[in-house]
Amino acid sequence: MVRIAKQTDPVILEQLKVKINDQRYLQVAIDRIAIKLTDEIVNRHGKQNEYKT
Repeated sequence: MVRIAKQTDPVILEQLKVKINDQRYLQVAIDRIAIKLTDEIVNRHGKQNEYKT
């Protein structure tokens, strides 16, 4: 299957470039990923815990 990429929005791309250089933003993003992965590993049978991502 071949996928055709969407056109990149230069405004959104510039906003993302600013965010990835912000240490606080990166730390929050990494923490959210870690919580999500941990939740999925611990609750493999579809249960959800109290953590919200």
